[in-house]
Amino acid sequence: MMNVTLANGVKMPMLGYGVYQVTKEECEKCVLDALSVGYRSLDTAQSYFNEEEVGSAIVKSGIPREDIFLTSKVWLEHYGYDKCKKSVEESLRKLQTDYIDLMLLQQPFSDYYGSWRALEDLYDEGKLRAIGISNFYPDRMVDIASFSRIRPMVNQIEIHPHNQQKIAKEWNEKYGVQLEAWAPFGEGKGGLFEDKTLLAIGEKYGKSAAQVILRWHLQRGIVVIPKSTHIERMKENLDVFDFELSAADMDAIAALDKNTSSFFSHTDPAMVEWFVQMVEERRQKKS
Repeated sequence: MMNVTLANGVKMPMLGYGVYQVTKEECEKCVLDALSVGYRSLDTAQSYFNEEEVGSAIVKSGIPREDIFLTSKVWLEHYGYDKCKKSVEESLRKLQTDYIDLMLLQQPFSDYYGSWRALEDLYDEGKLRAIGISNFYPDRMVDIASFSRIRPMVNQIEIHPHNQQKIAKEWNEKYGVQLEAWAPFGEGKGGLFEDKTLLAIGEKYGKSAAQVILRWHLQRGIVVIPKSTHIERMKENLDVFDFELSAADMDAIAALDKNTSSFFSHTDPAMVEWFVQMVEERRQKKS
């Protein structure tokens, strides 16, 4: 397994298993399957509502906690210094662990500065081994990197062949922030798995389009967390360390860039309103 060394010296696996949209009912089994085939990095979040199942799977696996790199994320409704600290303590309880390897702020809205101060203090306390951000566009990343006591070590954003984030990559590298791709396959939108260029490259190496995409990410120095609920696909996604894409292959994939999100833009005011509405609806359900 390839590792990357974060700005604070912590080593992070470059390929992990993500549990976004994995239901509570199937999450524990899926994580146990992922660990059984060799994954040692797991990515969850408060907003995925499956932290407890991830924690239970880690315990049941019998794998030493220190051998697993565990990531979670703080959700918007828990932003603000006090609420953020409290929510991380709750994540620790659900995950049945004394520390989290990487904790991210999941969205660049609301009181992300107060929340970041909380993560900085939890990092100082040793409860978080690394801290970072998610969905922060370059301007927001430069903002928080420049005006914080501790710079983010990771920025998890949408990256795939149709949205390669070349400008974001340059800016994050300038500030020593490691990029990580959520939806590294773009969820297959735009016919990505059937793309003729990717299929042709894969044929040369006896690999699938998905494996070519993962290898492309790794050779760009980007951490990936593919998700699957099928153990055979989990194995396939891990089997990307026995070949290397040529410069011509990398150039061909670079030409697939549409330079636009396959999902939504965090700079769209209507999208920000949607997030606000989601937080409000969850608040009302709890009251």
